[in-house]
Amino acid sequence: MKRLTRIALFTAPVLLAGCGNYAAAPETAAAPPAAAPLKTDVMSPAFDITLMQDATRTLSSDEFEGRAPGSPGETKTIAFMEGAFTKLGVQPGNNGSFLQKVPLVEIEAQNMSPLTIAGTGANTGKTVSLTPGTDYVGTTYREVDAIDIANSEMVFVGYGINAPEKGWNDYAGVDVRGKTVVILINDADFGTESLDGPFGGKAMTYYGRWT
Repeated sequence: MKRLTRIALFTAPVLLAGCGNYAAAPETAAAPPAAAPLKTDVMSPAFDITLMQDATRTLSSDEFEGRAPGSPGETKTIAFMEGAFTKLGVQPGNNGSFLQKVPLVEIEAQNMSPLTIAGTGANTGKTVSLTPGTDYVGTTYREVDAIDIANSEMVFVGYGINAPEKGWNDYAGVDVRGKTVVILINDADFGTESLDGPFGGKAMTYYGRWT
């Protein structure tokens, strides 16, 4: 039965055809047939470097204004792409359209108040007032009409990193519930001149990103 199992690993037809005359089966199963050579005459569109360079140069030009969603630059970009696809003979794949509607929400901060930070402990009575747009920028991902942070205790947690695989957690033992967390952008290896360190040294890791 061991020999039969070996044959089955190669190909099922060999197993099925050889079961009736198993006693006469060779000691070594035949090798599978060689793969057919790859066809080199199959027609395929060539990669046009010049076309890609021209498209990149056009889309990155000042005329397209950065191509931001909802901007005139986006309208120009869509028209350019649709025209390019049509010229190439590409068929639209979304019910006769090259476009797919995607809901977007734009959040823009207005009527921002100064950010006032009041000292505690030895700094009680001292305050720092930051002017919006000049000293600080405020933003949110919450789809609400207004954000108000009042009388919120601030807690500094270093780089705000929780990396179990590195044995690192800036939040360990720190109570942040109901408080405002203050973190540093970059990671714990920021400022080093080598690539040595738990976070890749000078090479910033994902943990170093503010998100």
